[in-house]
Amino acid sequence: MKHSLLITSMLSVLALSACDKKETVVVPPAATATTPSEPSTTVVAVPGPAGATGATGAAGSSGATGMTGSTGSAGSTGMTGDTGAKGSTGSAGSTGDTGATGATGATGSGSTVIVVPPEQKK
Repeated sequence: MKHSLLITSMLSVLALSACDKKETVVVPPAATATTPSEPSTTVVAVPGPAGATGATGAAGSSGATGMTGSTGSAGSTGMTGDTGAKGSTGSAGSTGDTGATGATGATGSGSTVIVVPPEQKK
C-alpha cells in the first residue's frame, strides 16, 4: 500500500505524456522595408547541440516519524445469550416403608348400625 500511490502517479504521468501534442509554429514578424542606404543586420539565434547529462543528485534525507494515533473507543456490549435447555426430569423416589399395624378396636355391644347415603340427583 505504501508504494501503490507512487506507482499509480508514475503510470498516469507516462500515460498523459504519451498523448499526441500539437506542434506550435512560431512565425517571426515580417521584415520592415529598409532603404538601400541603411545596412540591415539581423541577429538570428540558432540553438546548439544538446549538452551532456548532469550528475545524479544526492539522496534525500528520511522524513520524520509520524505521531502515534489516539486510542480507539470501547466496543459495544455483547448480546444476551440464549436461555439454556430444560433439565431432565428426576427419577422416581423409592417406595415408602409399610406403616405399623393399627390397634384392635373395642368389641361392640352387639347391634349394628348401617348408614345409607342420600341418593344423588342426576
